[in-house]
This record gives sequence, structure tokens and C-alpha cells, in this order.
Amino acid sequence: MSSSANPRNNAYNDRRNGTAGTKPRLPSSRATAKERPGSSGDVVPDDSASNAPYRPNPSYKTDGYSRNTTERQTSRIKSQLTTRETLQVRTTSPGKKYAVNGDHLGIRRPRSEDSGRLSSPVTTTAPPPRAEKSRLPPWTPQASLIPHTTAPLAARICFPPLASLLPESLQPPPLRQLTQHDQEAAILEDLLYVLMGFEGQYVRYADSYNPSIEKDRLRGPQFQIAPGLDLSLRDLTYSVLKMATYYSAIEAFVEVQSREEFGAINHALCASIRKLLKDYLILIAQLENQLITNDSFSLHVLHLHTRPTNHMMFQIYTLAQEIVEKNTSPEDDMDGFVDDDNFDNILEQLKQGDALVIGGTSKKICKGGNVLRLLTGRLAYMCGDPDARTLLQTLLRDASRPYMMMLNEWLHHGGIKDPHAEFLIKEQKSIRREKLEEDYTDEYWEKRYTIRDADVPPQLEAVKDKVLLAGKYLNVVRECGGVDISTEVHDVPRSFDDPRFLDNINNAYSHANSSLLSLLLTTHALPARLQSMKHYFFLDHSDFFTYFLDLSASELRKPFRNVNVSKLQSLLDLVLRQPGSIAAQDPYKEDVKVQMNDVALTKFLMGVVNVRGIDQDETTGNAAEKYRTPAANASSTEEDNNMTGFEALEFKFSVPFPLSLVISSKTVLRYQILFRYLLSMRHLENLLVNSWEDHNKIISWTHRSKGDRRIEMFKRRAWTLRSRMLVFVQQFTYYCTAEVIEPNWQRLMAKVNGHDVNNDRGPGPPPKVSRTVDELMEDHVDFLDTCLKECMLMNSKLLR
Repeated sequence: MSSSANPRNNAYNDRRNGTAGTKPRLPSSRATAKERPGSSGDVVPDDSASNAPYRPNPSYKTDGYSRNTTERQTSRIKSQLTTRETLQVRTTSPGKKYAVNGDHLGIRRPRSEDSGRLSSPVTTTAPPPRAEKSRLPPWTPQASLIPHTTAPLAARICFPPLASLLPESLQPPPLRQLTQHDQEAAILEDLLYVLMGFEGQYVRYADSYNPSIEKDRLRGPQFQIAPGLDLSLRDLTYSVLKMATYYSAIEAFVEVQSREEFGAINHALCASIRKLLKDYLILIAQLENQLITNDSFSLHVLHLHTRPTNHMMFQIYTLAQEIVEKNTSPEDDMDGFVDDDNFDNILEQLKQGDALVIGGTSKKICKGGNVLRLLTGRLAYMCGDPDARTLLQTLLRDASRPYMMMLNEWLHHGGIKDPHAEFLIKEQKSIRREKLEEDYTDEYWEKRYTIRDADVPPQLEAVKDKVLLAGKYLNVVRECGGVDISTEVHDVPRSFDDPRFLDNINNAYSHANSSLLSLLLTTHALPARLQSMKHYFFLDHSDFFTYFLDLSASELRKPFRNVNVSKLQSLLDLVLRQPGSIAAQDPYKEDVKVQMNDVALTKFLMGVVNVRGIDQDETTGNAAEKYRTPAANASSTEEDNNMTGFEALEFKFSVPFPLSLVISSKTVLRYQILFRYLLSMRHLENLLVNSWEDHNKIISWTHRSKGDRRIEMFKRRAWTLRSRMLVFVQQFTYYCTAEVIEPNWQRLMAKVNGHDVNNDRGPGPPPKVSRTVDELMEDHVDFLDTCLKECMLMNSKLLR
């Protein structure tokens, strides 16, 4: 086929020969340059409008000059085609036609604006020379995966390169070269990207912002607009850009707070915020649709449509900044190390062989009740704004659901499911029930479950003690097999704003208290156990004890270090099983054991009174060593070594769980002090009675001396002193037992049985009152303290 057969090829050949006109035809944006097989590097534009094949002119291959000219022109065509390929024309709607202006990239202009421009040629800027182009750095952005975090929905793609790093060939034309209408179109296009967290062509991040730094992302980016924008458009743009800052900061906050170490409350809050961000992105898609389909859509209309959402995003952004500030505040960093209460838990993990993470969380994290406190405070502060109040109520309701699940588990089952240490109740796992079988200290009750005062939400501040006691009661009942933890409790409140919230706590507390009281008073017979302790420690109906003292007198006269404790235990068992004795019918006589205390009673009481009183550390006599001063060590040691078995004898009473919560080591120590005191008076009374017998049996005391009247006067004085001492000891023993211990004991038993001892209604039994286990424990300790005080054992002047 000849070249004249195809006018399109003729025109193309004319352009290659340089004979074409000065206004070349703009090729289609879809045109591609491809090299034909079998040709010598000739570049042919693929035009869908022409079906005739291209045939190169043989005249271009005859000499070297023509070949060089062909190569230069081919390079020019490639450059023009590559430049045209970068023009992205986005069709908005079938009824809205746009032409591409070569002076700026990506700006659409309606054809109806200027019909005269339709026939004007489109010229492009000539590409840089080959030598200059080779000196430009290659633009090869690459995407990569970032390291995995514990946040399950966090982005794994690296951040895109900053727009400020683009090469000159990809930079858009300056705004000052555009008309105001084109400026508005360009800014609207950019804002749609910026509102979704990306940079635009003319709206970019400020130079101080680095998206790879987590602190900058949490604070949110600041934007800068290319110079040359109209002032009215600039003000509206900056107003809309605030929402872009909020969105980017909130998105970073959600990714960071969704990590595992921030706890379930933060996870629930982030899930609720994600729902709001989804609605936000739907709004951006709707705005884009308006930009494409609506000819009257402008920057001012965009600003009006985003104002309510801007207010919502501002509230979330402010809340997020408060939480982030709590995470990084200096006062929290000082408390970031492992506190003393967690040492036992760490040791317990090491004993169980669990891996201990070194260098974990190095600062205190705002989580759990602190997050709920911030939400509640923010809600109270914005209560005058209906939209903000509705938004914050939704966030608080969603964030409190995991907390309410932990609260209901604690209130109704006595268990703690708190893997992130967010709940207001802290469990000391190193304190177990198994240890109470050997050493029934009250650490299980007082230290195993405690309140985190700094992490209590405001909604639970007034009832935190009830929450603690309800779970503690149920936990004891559960460990004794009294609560079925397999059954799930239904119809419980799931959030703080539920009207049944306080009723749920009060009902759970009443149920737990009544369950534990029934377990102690009925199942484990607490009143009978206390009555048994009264027989052994307060010498009530003590015929068995008198018999025991008579049998063991020879052994108890020895120094306490030489006393055979096994022999004394055998004698005590023999006496307790003696038929006709009141102890023979006691079901708890097997729990009484004999032991020797190596500290004198007076010395021990002096140390207790002068220092700090009786606490749980004084479980044995060795605890008195820490009360002694260095100067008194020698005399105290000598006096202790001279003690006899009568002075060192004491009873040990074994108490099973859960009665060991009420009859704790503190209370048993008080029982032992009173017992040693009563035993000393009983022993002194026996010595005085034996002295009276000697006075009546020995001849030197019974016959009157005729030699010297002074001997008779001495005997009379000795008889009088012995008689008065015996009367005093008997009267003081009666005072301690009948006027101190017995009345207080009756009041204690009335409280144990649930009667109101302060009611003066007249004859008849006192009415029943509702009591708690903690009140019962306090009444028991108060009874013993009152007995010690009224027996004058807490007066340092009398002890001296």
C-alpha cells in the first residue's frame, strides 16, 4: 500500500520529516508507544482510529544523517507520549465534560466555561535535555510491611513518602497561575484526600510533622497550603483542615490503644471509636459523590456539611489527648516501676516456672478505671452540650461493658478475670488457702484481696467497700463448695447507666453476706467453737484444768527449757477424756495443744504497749525480741531463762478454714495472753493455799514459841500477809472472770446470734438485726481488747 493510501500515515511521516504545521495534533491519552518486531527501533503510536498498518519509509535508512534524525525524532515522540500519559483525566458525570489543560496536572475545567478554548491547541512543556534528565534522582517509592504489633487491626503497610520529596517533574504548577475557579477545584480535590489521612498536591504536612514518629501521629498533623491561594478559599480550607488533624490523630490513637498492654477497657473504647470513624468515612464518600455529580458543590458547601462532624471529631480528639497525656505525664513515669504489691505475684510466677518479661511496661498506663474516670469527668464537663453529651454517653457505655463483666463475675461468683490489672479489686495470688492449714493467719482475708484506690471509677467510689466485701464473702463460700460457679447469672446490668446498677451491688452484697454467715454459724458451728475456746482459755468450768495442774505440777516446776512438752500433751489428753468432765463431751478437744512460750508475759506486754500494740506479727513469743532495746537484752534474757513451766505454759488452738477468718492469729494471741494471765493467778493461788497447808502442818508454825515474842509477831504477820494475799488473788481472779470476761462474753454471743444488745424494750429476747461478717470479726476483736484493757494488762504503769 502506498503512503498516499492512508492519509493518517502521511501526516505522521510529514511530522517525522519536519514538514508538519506548527500546531501538532494532540494524541489520545490512551496512546502507547510500542516497538514493532522486525523494525529497527521505530516507534509507532497505536491509534485505534486507524486500521492500516504502519510501514516505515525506506529513505530513512539509506544514510547515517537520516538515521540520526530518525532517532532524535523518535526520542522526542517517546517523551511527548510519556508526558501525555501522565495526564489523568477523571470523568465526573456524563453531563459534565472536562478538558485537560497542559499547564497543570489533574485540574478539571468544564467545557461550558469557555467554548473558544475547545479549538485552541494544547501545548506541553518541553522535556529537559537528556543530559539534565540523567542527573535527576530516580523516583522509585516502594511499599513495605512494618513490624507486627499486638493491636490486631493495626495497619501493616509503611507510611507513604512525603509529598515534599517529590521530584520537580511531578510537582504541580503553582496556584498563582490558576484562576480562582480552578483553585477551588484543586483544593476540593486535595481536601478529599487530606480528610482521609493522605497528603494532597497543594495541601501537605507541615515540615515539623514526621508520620514515622508515634508521638507526632498521636498529636495529629499540621498542614500547610501552597502559596498563591485566594484568601477567602484559604480561610475555609484551614477551617476544614482541623477535622483532618482530628481524624489522623484519632486513627493513630486507636491503633496505639488497641495494643494488648492497654487493657480491655481501652480496647472497647477503641472499638466504639472505630464505629464512629466508619461513619466519618461514609460522609467523605458522600462528599466525593457530591463533588462529582453536583455542579453547584463548592468549598463553602463542603464546610457546612462537615461542621457537625467536625464538632464530634473534636470531642473524641480532646478525650484521646487527655488519655495520651496521662500515659506520658512525668508524675506517672515516676510510678512506672513495679510496685511493692506485685513482688509476691512475680515470685509466684517464678515458682511456677512462668517466663518473667524483663523490661516490659516501663511507665504507668492509663487503663481500666482511670479511663472510665476521664470519660465520666469529660461527660460532666460537657453536660450542657447535647451532641457532646450523647457522644460521650455512647463511648462510656461501650467502654464500661468489659468492666461490668468483671464486676458481675466478682459480685456473683467471687472470681476475678482481670488479665490486664484494670479492676478495682487486686488479687494477691501468692496467698493461698492451703497455707491456712498450717498457719491460720488473717493475711488471706486482709491482704489477698485489696482495693486499688487510684483505679476506682467514680460510679463505684461510694460502694467500693461493699463490692470488696461481697466478692470476698462469695470467694470464701465458693472455696468451701457453697457457690456453683458453673451457672451463669442472667439479667444483670451491662453498663453504668443501667438503673439497676446500684441495686445489683446491694443485692449481691446481701446475698454474699447471708451465705457466709450461714456457712460460719450453721455449717461450721462458730458459736460452739467460741464456747469451746472459752472453756480452755478462760478456765470456764475448769475442773479438768485443776486436775491437769495437779498431774503436771512436777513437770511444770522445772525450767521451761527442760519441760517435756510431749508428756504434758499426754497428760492433757488424759484429763480431757476423763469421764464426767465437761471437756469429755467437747467435740473440739482434739484441737487443743500444749506449747511453751520462751518470753515472759510481762516483758512481752511491755514491748507491745510501748511500741505499737498487738498485730499479726506477734504470732509467737519470738516476736517480742524486736521490741527490746540493746541495754535491756541481758536482763531480759536472764529473766526469760529463769522462767518455770507454769510461766511459759500456753495452749494452741487449731481452727479450720473458714473459721480461721474469724478466729485469726490476732484473736488467738489475745486468748493466749489472757490464759497466761489467769494461769499465773491460779498458780499463785495454789502456792498460797499450799503455804496455808504448811502453816497448819509444820510444828514450828503450829506451836507457840516461848523464847522470843518477836518470832510470834513474825508468824502472825506472815499468816496475815498470806491470808490477805490469798483473798486478793481470789478476789482479783473473780473480778477478771466474773465481772470482765463473762459480761463481755454475753454481749459478744448476743451479737453473734444476731440480737441487738443496745435495745431497751424491756423483758423478752432482743430483736434480730442484720449483721455482716466483718462486723462479726470486729466485735470479736473488740471483745478481747476490752477484756485485756479492763484486766489492766494494757497499762504500762501497772505492768512495771
